[in-house]
Parts: sequence; structure tokens; C-alpha cells
Amino acid sequence: MNLRNSTLALLLAALALPACGDPEAEAQARAEAQAAANERAAGEAAAGFDAAVAEENWPLAKAQADVLLARFPDTEAAARVRARFDEVKAKADALREEARTAGLWSYNVQEVKGGQQRSAAIYARDDVDIDGSGAKPVRLIFRDHPSWGRSSYLVLQAGDFACGRACRVPVAVDDGEPRRMAANRPDTDEAIAMFIEDEAALWRMAEGAKTLTVEFPVKAGGTRTAVFEVGGLDRSRMPGWN
Repeated sequence: MNLRNSTLALLLAALALPACGDPEAEAQARAEAQAAANERAAGEAAAGFDAAVAEENWPLAKAQADVLLARFPDTEAAARVRARFDEVKAKADALREEARTAGLWSYNVQEVKGGQQRSAAIYARDDVDIDGSGAKPVRLIFRDHPSWGRSSYLVLQAGDFACGRACRVPVAVDDGEPRRMAANRPDTDEAIAMFIEDEAALWRMAEGAKTLTVEFPVKAGGTRTAVFEVGGLDRSRMPGWN
């Protein structure tokens, strides 16, 4: 007998009680039948929650708990599940955040002279107005080229850097104090790029970090800041860097 049929059977049984001319007793019987039906349904829902927890499927466990607590909040099963809800929710949220930040990165492998060029790239969390033409994406790229070696650089879609052949830019990990790192803007018009010269140090800084924040000078005057949510970087995709 499925859940709907069992619940219906209990309610019909309550309705089929002999009339005794006592409305309060009849109402009490119906309430008890409904409570029993709720406990049974909640128990079955809690079994689904328990199975998801045993499999460490935290998103499914949270979804099961959400339904149970919404439909049968006053049952014993709900009380038991509620005691673990915060723990399960935290784990489900962590997995969702992990997937979100991993999805921010894009990876590319390209055949070039001498072998393969590999890159890992991520856009800044917020677009940045570089030259007054409106906010546009800023990209951070780690690249490994068979001839040029490893490099890390920012790329703009508009405006330009005011770095010339050498400058120093503050780079911060999470909420830490900025570290000033050497940078340069190559003398080329092929791309609006600024290299951070100690690419190995920048790569190490990204390990275990949630964000990298880079402040850089622009030709329009002053500096701009780009924040990169680097926590989802899959370092195995860039084996030459590890």
C-alpha cells in the first residue's frame, strides 16, 4: 500500500467510527487518525533523509529535510531531522559553492609549435570600468607555453594599463595585507595585457585562497581593482605549474 492509500485508509477508518452522538469524541478520533497518518508519512520521508545522509548526498538530504519539515513540522520524525538540519544544510551549501567556484574557471589545451599550450582563465567577480566607457570584464590567465614558459597576466577588453615596462601592483589573498608584485605591460597591440612577473608566487598565492584581489594602474588615470574568486581552481589541469 502506498503512502496516499495508507493515509486515506486511516482517514476512512476514522470516518467509519460508530456515531456516538459525541461531536468532541468524533473530532478527537479524526485528529488522532490524522496525526497517525502524518507520523507514518513523516517516517517514510525521514527514511529518505537517512538514506541520503548515509550516502553523504548532502543536497538530496537537505531537499528531503526541506519537504519533511514543511509538510509535517510537528511530527517526531521532523524533530529528529530538525536536529541535524543545520549540519546537513552547511554541507550542502559547501558543495554548491564548490561547484559554483569551479565553474568560474575555463581551461584550454592548444597544439602549438613545440608541443601543447595550456591555460587556466577566470573573469573577475565584477566587471570594471577602465576608461569611462562602462564596466567590462577583466580576465586573469595562467599560461604554460612550450617555448615561452609559464606566465600569468591580466587582460582587458577596453582601456589600457599604465604600467609600461615595469610597475608594481598590490595583490591580496582574501582579506590579507596586499603584497606588491612586479608587473609589466608588453609593447604590443595584439592584446591589452599586463603580466605579473612572479607567476610562480601568484600561483602559490591562489592555492587555498577564496579570492585574489589585484589593483592596477590605468591610462585613464588612477587605479582599478579586480577581485577573482579563485577557490575552484583545478590545479591538476595545469600539471607544469605544480
